[in-house]
Amino acid sequence: MTPMIDVIFLLLIFFVCTASFQAVEEILPTNLQLPGAVETAAPPDPDMLDLDEIVVRILWQDDQPRWRINERDYEKLADVRNVLVSIARLKNDLPVILDVDGNVPLEKVIDVYDACRQIGLRRIQFAASEKV
Repeated sequence: MTPMIDVIFLLLIFFVCTASFQAVEEILPTNLQLPGAVETAAPPDPDMLDLDEIVVRILWQDDQPRWRINERDYEKLADVRNVLVSIARLKNDLPVILDVDGNVPLEKVIDVYDACRQIGLRRIQFAASEKV
């Protein structure tokens, strides 16, 4: 009887150690809308429907970052994020090319990179300048 209890105890320890304790609520997708929450999304731009790539140019002017997505200027990172969200809803497999000026702080580049990753854009590349 004692060897059987030892075996059962070892099996119990094995199953406890190999089990993953993730809450099911965190795994399942949900469309939870909290009271007072408003969802805002930029309407899709007809020019963005036939894109091959997204070029995000990050400029540094007057100690402020400026963003240009496919030749359109944006003043706020939230506006850039809204445009990227609307593009990702249409085509989420587009490559995003980050073209950064040399004097832009790294923090501003990481903000755009993180926004792309959070939205679901996974093909993020950095533009390289040619040395003459």
